[in-house]
Amino acid sequence: MKLHSKIYGDQGPCLIVIHGLFGMSDNWNTLGKQFAKYCKVHLVDLRNHGRSPHSLDFNYEVMSEDLYDYMGNHNIVKANILGHSLGGKVAMKYAFTHKEKVEKLLIADISPRSYNTDFHENLLKILYRLPLEDFNKREEIDAVLSESFEDRGMRLFLMKNLYRNEEKKFAWRFNIDVLLEKVSNIQTADFIQGNCSIPTHFLRAGNSNYITEEDELIIQKHFTNFSISTIEGVGHWLHAEKPDIFYNEVIKFIC
Repeated sequence: MKLHSKIYGDQGPCLIVIHGLFGMSDNWNTLGKQFAKYCKVHLVDLRNHGRSPHSLDFNYEVMSEDLYDYMGNHNIVKANILGHSLGGKVAMKYAFTHKEKVEKLLIADISPRSYNTDFHENLLKILYRLPLEDFNKREEIDAVLSESFEDRGMRLFLMKNLYRNEEKKFAWRFNIDVLLEKVSNIQTADFIQGNCSIPTHFLRAGNSNYITEEDELIIQKHFTNFSISTIEGVGHWLHAEKPDIFYNEVIKFIC
């Protein structure tokens, strides 16, 4: 599968950025352009997300191989890989499968363990029931979503996936049918086997529970060259809440 991407910069080490569930490369535009001062940056859309092709398959195996093909298509021999949430687990899968292709690994607010996806399944069910063809304005969709989701930031994040199709009707960029059916596939972390010696930096959000003290023991078991830092005062979308601190952490580790 040929992934869609945005590429910034033309010098320095290669940095591939992988978004989280329901995300896309667009979410990383500002940081991507900043990273480009020091790196050649590739912001990719995972399959079934953003402007990448839709597919009936959705699991870590196929997403990892998509990344392998992407690097081959762009003549990238070795890259630094930054992944947030789902993207972080894709990055870890890739590092354990194709370690020779990874220079350094940055994992933003996710651990090498299983996570329950009930919340995401319920969210998708709510979105699936929305009669998008009946809405004329984004504000109307936001008003309906606000009945289920009080967090306006979350609603805005989800609604970045809205676009007008050929019939000028609202539609989702992500493949809602396949995600609804197969989102449980991303719970697993059974691909974490043995040890990874790639230099790896975990970025933890201070107000999130995605990387716990117990998770540090799992990380220590499987990563022989790792570090962890915490960005205080932020939730799971740490790169969006404190982008300056996040940027400095990434550049300091890569450069």
